[in-house]
Amino acid sequence: MKELGNYLKTARIKNGVSLTEVSEDLELSTTLLENIESGNVRAFKDVYELKEYIKRYAKYLGADLEKVNDQFNDFLFEKTSKISVEDIKQAQIEKDNTDNKKIISPYTLMKKPKINFMPVIIFICIVLALFLIIYIIFTSVKKVPNITKELRGEWSVDEYTY
Repeated sequence: MKELGNYLKTARIKNGVSLTEVSEDLELSTTLLENIESGNVRAFKDVYELKEYIKRYAKYLGADLEKVNDQFNDFLFEKTSKISVEDIKQAQIEKDNTDNKKIISPYTLMKKPKINFMPVIIFICIVLALFLIIYIIFTSVKKVPNITKELRGEWSVDEYTY
């Protein structure tokens, strides 16, 4: 990143522009521009924001945008590709450990509702018992009306003479 910063600084000096002029024209702070020229990447929170600042600065200076972009991409590749295999394995182990320790919230946990069949069984038994009692009562008590001979029309005159 220092090479890119030196390249931009040289281009600025070559064009005869001061940092305050660039700062006013691009509406960037002079400390931000100084950090870019010195290659101080730690002063920036976001790498993509830094890339945009560098692109604007290079365009303002009339520098070769392709060269600036390539140098910045090389810097990013060097910075990100230096992750050791040990670090990758350690990160995987930590990830596996955190996956096993998931916190289960009662709001996200799907519980199967337990159905209590006992009241249903008791209700069915009571209904069946009532039907059985009613059936027994109706079958044992035969209501046969007392039909007399008079009602059947089997009476004779001899029976009713006085």
